[in-house]
Amino acid sequence: MIPRYARPDMVAVWSPETKFKIWYEIEAHACDAQADLGVIPRENAEAVWKAKDVEFDVARIDEIEAVTKHDVIAFLTHLAEHVGSEEARFVHQGMTSSDVLDTCLNVQLVRAADILLEGMDRVLAALKTRAMEHKNTVRVGRSHGIHAEPTTMGLTFARFYAEMDRNKARLQAAREEVATGAISGAVGTFANIDPAVEEHVCAKLGLNPEPISTQVIPRDRHAMFFAVLGVIASSIENVAIEIRHMQRTEVLEGAEFFSMGQKGSSAMPHKKNPVLTENLTGLARLVRMTVIPAMENVALWHERDISHSSVERGIGPDATITLDFALHRLAGVVEKMLVFPENMLDNMNKFPGLVMSQRVLLALTQAGVSREGAYSMVQRNALKVWEERLDFRELLLADEEVVEALGVDGINEKFDMGYHTKHVDTIFARVFGE
Repeated sequence: MIPRYARPDMVAVWSPETKFKIWYEIEAHACDAQADLGVIPRENAEAVWKAKDVEFDVARIDEIEAVTKHDVIAFLTHLAEHVGSEEARFVHQGMTSSDVLDTCLNVQLVRAADILLEGMDRVLAALKTRAMEHKNTVRVGRSHGIHAEPTTMGLTFARFYAEMDRNKARLQAAREEVATGAISGAVGTFANIDPAVEEHVCAKLGLNPEPISTQVIPRDRHAMFFAVLGVIASSIENVAIEIRHMQRTEVLEGAEFFSMGQKGSSAMPHKKNPVLTENLTGLARLVRMTVIPAMENVALWHERDISHSSVERGIGPDATITLDFALHRLAGVVEKMLVFPENMLDNMNKFPGLVMSQRVLLALTQAGVSREGAYSMVQRNALKVWEERLDFRELLLADEEVVEALGVDGINEKFDMGYHTKHVDTIFARVFGE
């Protein structure tokens, strides 16, 4: 985790203080359930709650762990320092360390998902606002980076909205996937602890009991979670790349907001660089690089090894903190983004009328010309537009074969821009509802 790319709420989810508080709640709730079952004395369970408002001393826990070489034991020792060794003697009864570690990790991932969902809502709201604003702002569509046919800026924002909306649904499903807990003992058989304890703890923490665990919760759940984060990161980059393209000097159809006093280059005072969206491309790479390790964590030896542990200590905070920052950076870019409709029209007209070539091709075939013949007639005129920047319509009107097939009025009619935007309302209704 790099502080430069971190927001406080998400950082707090992964702080040692938060982790130890969750560990404490797991142990305390487990004691309550054990007391309900008559396994431990009620007074001992109640005594554990004496530490309810304690700020656990991270440095002290680290000091104990330096001796024990075991983080959970270090925490339990520190807890006993607050509760009393006699009162705390039934804490962790029948449990194993992973009961605490895995259940805590999933609580943190659920909390992280909730924060990420808030970020996605902000991105979706920004994309929808700009889509509505530029619903009918005509720009040229591009394939392979080359002018294709007219579209609208609103449709560009709308397709990004639809993509992010799918990602929101994926994240909600991923949240559900990891919202499980396990308090099932050394190999998941509940030999030394009643399944009712697991049910009680999970209910208190907003989790579902893991249907079957070993010493750990199955890591396919986590693989799916991080895979979804990777997909979201890729979608962020998808939007960022489009904005970066639009801000190129020779395109300039849109641009990041450039604030008063901002500097684009230490050497060239004229520069306005798309630094935020370039940064988003980099952040997306950081999130995606956590996906493969998460998938490799699925395969563990027998009931458990700890090959996954060091990986998760890194990728849990790194992926969620970075993605949280990226979502809010993207939302800010979209909210304040500058759009230049006049430049869009100028760009489309750099090769006058050329974007109407398919419509002329189809009209010729409908007029009885073979597909091959029609393509040849259109292309010979289109290439002159490419090479000499002539007007495509004027060239067609001077082409006797084309005029014979379509007539003057038929050619002119094919250059109506409204032809390409007539279904925008239909597409918007599909994306945003009626």
